[in-house]
Parts: sequence; structure tokens; C-alpha cells
Amino acid sequence: MSKVRGRFAPSPTGEMHLGNAWTALLAWLQVRRRGGVMVLRIEDLDPDRSRPIFTAKLLDDMRWLGLDWDEGPDVGGPFGPYRQDERRDRYEAAVAKLTAAGLVYPCYCSRAELHSAASAPHAGEREFVYPGTCRKLGSVQAEKVRQAGRRPALRLRVPDINISFIDGVHGTVTQNLAAACGDFIIRRSDGVHAYQLAVVVDDGAMGITHVLRGDDLLASTPRQLLLYRLLGLTAPFFTHVPLLCGMDGHRLSKRQKDLSLAALRARGVSPRAIVGYLAWKACLLPEYRPAAPAELIAAFDEKVLPAGPIAVPDDLADFLHKGE
Repeated sequence: MSKVRGRFAPSPTGEMHLGNAWTALLAWLQVRRRGGVMVLRIEDLDPDRSRPIFTAKLLDDMRWLGLDWDEGPDVGGPFGPYRQDERRDRYEAAVAKLTAAGLVYPCYCSRAELHSAASAPHAGEREFVYPGTCRKLGSVQAEKVRQAGRRPALRLRVPDINISFIDGVHGTVTQNLAAACGDFIIRRSDGVHAYQLAVVVDDGAMGITHVLRGDDLLASTPRQLLLYRLLGLTAPFFTHVPLLCGMDGHRLSKRQKDLSLAALRARGVSPRAIVGYLAWKACLLPEYRPAAPAELIAAFDEKVLPAGPIAVPDDLADFLHKGE
């Protein structure tokens, strides 16, 4: 498949905020700059947090911004369905393939035990390295745990190897998987498949060639590349863009209601103002001015994208109003 295929894959767990709009716009521009196909996929794997109402609002916000898609949950396409909740059989097939290859084992560690492991000396700053407790569990011990009523998660056996890739913003990235994360979960104890597995299965099946997303996912990319390799899938070209953050340095989240697109719309901020502001922060415009996504296609270039976090003022709506 030679044609460029990119995607925006949000989770419908809250209202779309400025940080979501940032990655959606840049992913859209990356694809449109290359004359490619844009895919919208709804990552509603988590049944406890995903809500259909947020999916509907997300589609509305995307259209309001001027971002369209060629394949998605509402328009269909050759690689559907485009909601992860409807693709669980595919994830289970991948689990079965990895299990048949002897690469998966059940993990009975409780949350308390994992928390304890996260506080151990081998823990990293951002996530702990699983110590392999259940990898060494014998069949007799495992049976005792099962009889005690614990339901296992499934972990992938991670080899002690270095995995390298070239990122569109960060250049060459190399990580030793055993040291960085250890054996990681591919299916939770409640039966929900892990993001790491689902995103690889979906991007591989949908022929995605380019993935642009936030750099909070940069560290998890090597384990996804391992899964691509083990499942015999072709990995895409990755670009991890910096996160938008508040003036306090913390990343924007759906909890910051004032910077949701719904709140900005309610205050009379236009979609052109938001898009122009984001393009300016992405170094696609020399100064802030309102703009539509289509006006920015020719200017898009991964090489000019900033590498560090981008601070957003608390009074963003006032700033945008002044510039219109």
C-alpha cells in the first residue's frame, strides 16, 4: 500500500480540549500535505470511561474546526469498523497468536503488589519495570492463585534487546525494552485489551503509514514496535509532537474545562482563531493570525515543529479575541 494513510484516534472519555485539537490538526496536516487518506478511529476500549455522547461531541468539534476524514465511524471505509469496541475479536486473535508462540503468560499480581514494585529501586521516573514475578510462577503456584479467586492479566515476555526508530521530531530514539518496562500487559485481568496491543493491531490492519501523536507516548513506541515485529505487521513512521501545558507546566487535560473546545466556542472564539493559534505555536505561521486548516497544508513540515512543551495562557479566549 503506497498511498500515505494517517489517523487521529481519540478516546471518548471527555470533551475535546485544546491539546486534542493540537494533535488532530497536525496529524491532519501531515496527511493532507502528502495527499493521503485520513482515518478517524474511536479508541473506546475502556468500558468504564468511554461514552457515546463524547464521541458525538468529538465528531462535531472536529467538523467545527474544519478537519475532515476519509474513513471513520460515521462514513465507513474498507478497514472498518472504526470503533475499537467493535474490534475486540481482532485483539483476541492477536493474543492467541502470541500465546501460541509461547510469548505470553498469566500475571496474578494485585494492584497493591504492582504499586509496591513501582516504589522499588528498579522503578523509573515515569513507570515501573515489572520484575517478572509471574514469569517465574510454577504451575502448582499458579493453580493455588487461581483457586484463591484471582483473575490473571496477560503479559508479553519482553526480550533484553534494544529497539531503535527514527521519530519525525526527536530523531533517532533507542530503548532497551527489558530495562525500560519489562514484561508488559497486553490484556487486563478484566478482559480489556491493552492500548499497546490494540493500537498496533488496528494501525497494522488499517494500513496506517504515518502516526502523529503526543510525545507522552514516545516512551511506549518501542514496545509497540516489538508487537509489530511479533505479529508480522509493518510499522508506520512516527512523529511525536510536544504537549500543550498550562502556565504551571502541567499538561492540558479534559479536567481543564476552560480550555475545552466547547468552552471556547461558548465564549465566542472562532475555529479559525483556534487553528491559527495552534499553527503559530507549531511554527507553521510566523505570527498569530486566524486561519483555516486548508490554508496551512502547504506550510506543514515536521522539521519545523518544536520539540519542547508549549505553554498556553489561562486567558487564552481573551488573547484570541484580541487577535481577531
